[in-house]
Formats: sequence, C-alpha cells, structure tokens
Amino acid sequence: MNTEIAGIIATFLAAVLLAYPLGRYIAKVFAGERTLLDFFSPVERFIYKVCGIDPHKKMDWKEFLKAMLTINLVWFVYAFFMFLFQSHLPFNPDGNPDMTPDLSFNTAISFVVNCNLQDYSGETGVTYLTQLFVITFLQFVSAAVGIACLVGVFNALREKTTNNLGNFWVLLVKTTTRILIPLCVVVAVLLAFNGTPTSFDGKDTITTVQGDTVQVSRGPAAGMIAIKHIGTNGGGWYGANSAHPLENPNYFTNMLEMVAQLIIPLAMVFALGFYIRRKKFAYVIFGVMTVGTLCLLIPTVITEIHGNPLIAHLGIAQPGGATEGKEVRFGAAASGFWSIITTIISTGSVNSMHDSSMALSGLMQILAMLVNAFYGGCGVGLLNYYIYIIITVFIAGLMVGRTPEFLGHKVEAREVKIAALVTLLSAFIIKVGTALAAYYNVHHPNVNWATKPSAWLGNPGYHGFTEMLYQYTSSNANNGSGLAGLTANNPFWNIGTGIAMILGRFLPIIGPVAIAGILARKKYVPESAGTLRVDSYTFGATTFAVIIIITALSYFPPLALGPIAEYLSIK
Repeated sequence: MNTEIAGIIATFLAAVLLAYPLGRYIAKVFAGERTLLDFFSPVERFIYKVCGIDPHKKMDWKEFLKAMLTINLVWFVYAFFMFLFQSHLPFNPDGNPDMTPDLSFNTAISFVVNCNLQDYSGETGVTYLTQLFVITFLQFVSAAVGIACLVGVFNALREKTTNNLGNFWVLLVKTTTRILIPLCVVVAVLLAFNGTPTSFDGKDTITTVQGDTVQVSRGPAAGMIAIKHIGTNGGGWYGANSAHPLENPNYFTNMLEMVAQLIIPLAMVFALGFYIRRKKFAYVIFGVMTVGTLCLLIPTVITEIHGNPLIAHLGIAQPGGATEGKEVRFGAAASGFWSIITTIISTGSVNSMHDSSMALSGLMQILAMLVNAFYGGCGVGLLNYYIYIIITVFIAGLMVGRTPEFLGHKVEAREVKIAALVTLLSAFIIKVGTALAAYYNVHHPNVNWATKPSAWLGNPGYHGFTEMLYQYTSSNANNGSGLAGLTANNPFWNIGTGIAMILGRFLPIIGPVAIAGILARKKYVPESAGTLRVDSYTFGATTFAVIIIITALSYFPPLALGPIAEYLSIK
C-alpha cells in the first residue's frame, strides 16, 4: 500500500514539475513571443486565409462571445448529422448502426461542450469515421475553445484599460497547433509503444486463458485517448474507458494518462501569473486549488484503502482495500486518486467504476464536480474560479465598507449580478434535473420513454438517488463520468442531460468573459493603502471559505438525500 501512495505522490509531482515550464511556454505563445514551435506559423496563416479570418482584427467581449457561440453551433449541426447517418458512411468495418435522433442530439452536444458524456458504448456505438472526424476533432476544438476564452480573460486582466480581448479565431487556432497537437503527439506515441491499438483493422478474435472465444475491438485508438486526457475531455474509445486494458495497458500508462489530465489545467494557472505579470496571484490560486483537491482526495484514498465496512463487520479481511469495480493492475489507492482528479478537472475518464466507489468517495466525487473550480478543465476551471473571485471581492468590500476593486477596476452591481446568476443557475440545473428524474422514476413508472423509468436504476434507495444526482452534476460540470447503475440511453436522459450540458458549458464561459470585458473597459484605479490585495494568503483563504459556503448552502439537501445518507447507513 505504501508503494501505491508513493505512486500517487510521484504522479502529482511529475504533473506539477511539467506544468510550470508549460505555463511559461503558454504565456509566451499568447503574448506573441518567440517559441520553439513558431514553425506552425505558415500552417496558421493558411488556415486564416482559407477561412477568411483577419488575424489582426480586435474583438470586444461581445464580438468574442459571438464568434465562440457561432462556431459551436456549426460543430453541433455537423456532429448531429454525422452520428445520425454514420452507418451509411465509410470506415465502419464492424458494421455499427446509426444513432437514434435523441442519442445523436445528446452525443453531439456532449462532445461539442467538452463533456463527453457517453450514453452509448464506445467501441460499438460509433464508427472509425465518427470516432476520428467527429469525436476526436471535437475533443481538440472544444478544449481549444475553453483555453481561448480563458486567454480572452487574461487579455482583459493584463491591460489597465482595454476593449480588446484578443481575436477568438487566432486564440483557437494557436491553442490547437501550438499546445494541444504537440502534447498529444507525445502522449499518443508513448501509448502506442505500450500496447494501445493504432490500426484501422476491425475486431480481432482471441481465445482467453479459460478457453472462451471473444472479439476485441481495435482501431486507431491511441491518438483519441491522448486528446481525451490532454484536452480534459474524457470520452473513452472503449466503453470501459481507461479501465480497459487496451486503453490503459499498464501502470506506466496509468501514470501517463493521469499526468496528461493534470498538465494543462495546472499550466494555465501558472500561465496566468506569467501572462499578466502577477506570479504571486497565480501561486495563491494554485495553493487554494491544491488545498481543495487534498480535502477531497485524502478522504477518498483512505476510505478506498480501508475497504467496505459491511464486509469488515463480517470478519472478512480486505488486504487490497475496496476492490469491487477496480482494476487489480492499479489498486484501490490509485483508483481513488484517479476518481478525484478526473472529477476535479472535469475530464470524466475512469480507470475504475465509480458506481462501485465507497459512499464517502462518491460524495467527494460529486463535491469535486459541484465546485468545478479546483484546477478544473482546460481553461474553464480558472473561468469558474474567476466567478468565485468576483463574489469574494464583493463580500470583502462589504466587510470593510469600501467599493470592491479587482486588479484596479471597481466591481459594481452588474458584475456581481452576473457572477451570482452563474452560480445560482448551476444549482438550479442540477437540482431541477435530479428532482424531475426522481419524480418520474417514482410517480410515473409506466411512462413510455423507450426504456421505462422504472428500469433506469440498478440500485434502490439512497444509492439510486445518488446515481441520478451524479448524472446531472456530471452533465452540468461538463465532466461526463457516470454511475453505471443508471441506464441513461433513452429520450428522457438524452434530452434532459443534453440541455444541462449546453447550459452548464456556456453560462460559466459567457459570465466570466462578460465580467472581464466589462471591468477592462472601466477606468483604472491605482492601488492604494486601502486596496484589497488579491495576491495575499488572506484573500486566498477567504476565497476558499466562499467556495465551501456557497457549495454547502446550494447542495446540502440533495447530498443529504443521496451520498451522505448512504454513507451513514453503512458506517
């Protein structure tokens, strides 16, 4: 067990050590400084020319958001029809069928918004064509959208007074060519050399040790698995995701995929400090995020190592910890580590089945997604944290009787209203969605939803409620992981979570970009003795307290009905 803990520590330290120089590099890319990958410039100019983009055009926050929302709508329409007619298209050696309209709707939205909630099974639900030219494509550009929007906020914070958030198209292209593609090439090559498939062959027939004959899907999986983690996407090539031995062959690839998930979210925090020339501010943010992560991670690892108390009461030893639903190749500790990291940074990939996690672990996973600001996904984690900063600045201003200021700009009613609206709407989406699911499951068991609601849940009672709460929490947080006890491929869930994913993705992007754009246009107020210093540890602690209080007040009732009640029932 000590070895497993050492593996966790080594993985996290490796991610931090790699993220710091990557953050410096990212800051240089978007500041227009020279870097080793400047040879991509001709490719970028070609893209601008073909697409009719003026790379020198400046955009205010409204133009910036208009460009972002427009291209996302185009991608959604493209993906929807590709999934709807995929069986009639080439590169389908396994003969996988078309998606139903509601599943196509859900899947298209899911990958456009970087959620990657999969109501289909990876290797049988899509074809090689849609895996590569829809899903993998969207995994690149959706991650690039999040980073581009965060850099737009960086631009607003960098200048004393400005109306320019940068050119969205340039930020989108540069993120893809200079950050995502190079990182994915490295990860994909390492995965391929460790046994992850990279061919276009169809299923292979193998004979197991027990003498059973089974068919195993293959395909060009390594590249897709690389961007699913680098871009904090999470959708698996295989239905079992990174618990599948071909998607995650050994302990080295397990560490590699963990580092891949962490590296950009961590790097963007450091990039903030370099880019706006406030490194201490970035260190404070990193410290708050890390403390929050540890508060969720430590209880999870401990409870998974100690095993199931109900089994312990029977006098049965559990030397491997709580091993149900976990890969013995990785063990309980590494699985618990993955489950928290993947929910904290909104990747949503899994190397164990979260439905088999202990109740306390399930609570920590849901809390990670409810906060959605401890590291978070590519770009959007810091955007969510920015909302908490604005609320903290407002509260701190009230406490000292002074007009709130953030980096030299007065925070007034309009900005606070936007921040509050984003926070409240997230809670509204999750709780209303869960309430509707619970209502239909209990009161309308015979409603004809293709699959009857009474068959949605594989578990009754507290855990059944947790499964429904987890699904909407994951959708709103653009996480995409789920509890397998819930059967979600039916119109109710496909449409309901599809709507939740749209709102959960774009509201937390529109809000921070709008706030940053509005603040940046205001007159700069030089710092004085009474200025609230946002790069102090006191402000960091206050922000952490605000995060905890808002989350607790917003979500305690549903948490008490689900994971908390389940934990107390088996304690």
